Amino acid sequence: MTRRTPYNRVWYHGSPEDLAELATGSTITPNRALARAFSHKPTLVCLEDDGAIRHNGIRAGTLYRIDEPLAPNDIYPHPRSTMPEGLEWLTRRPLRLRRLGRTRIRQDERLEEEEVRALLARGERAKQERS
Repeated sequence: MTRRTPYNRVWYHGSPEDLAELATGSTITPNRALARAFSHKPTLVCLEDDGAIRHNGIRAGTLYRIDEPLAPNDIYPHPRSTMPEGLEWLTRRPLRLRRLGRTRIRQDERLEEEEVRALLARGERAKQERS
C-alpha cells in the first residue's frame, strides 16, 4: 500500500532568512507552530505531551506559507525526521513563498540550558541502547 501525499494542505516554512523562494531539499510542514519554532534556527525542538513546542533557538525569524499549488511529486516525507509522522517533508523543487510575518522568541517556548542538557543525555542513552 502506498502512502498518499497530502499535497493539497496549507504548508509552512520558518527561517531566520528573508526569502522569496524556497530551495529544493528544504523542509516544510503542515504545522504552523512547528514552522514558527524552526524560524528561530534551533538545534533542538521538543514536542510536549500537551502539544506545546519548545526549542533552543536564539534568532528572530520569519514565518512563510507556500504560495503555490503542490503536486504529489513536489514533496516527500523527511527520511530522517525525529518528529511524529507527517510533520516534516522535503521539497523536490523550488517553491514560491508568501511572507506571513516576523517571529520573536517567546519565553514560554524556550528550553532552559539544563533542559537541553537533560534531553541530549536522554537521547544519547536511547541511542546507546539501540546499538
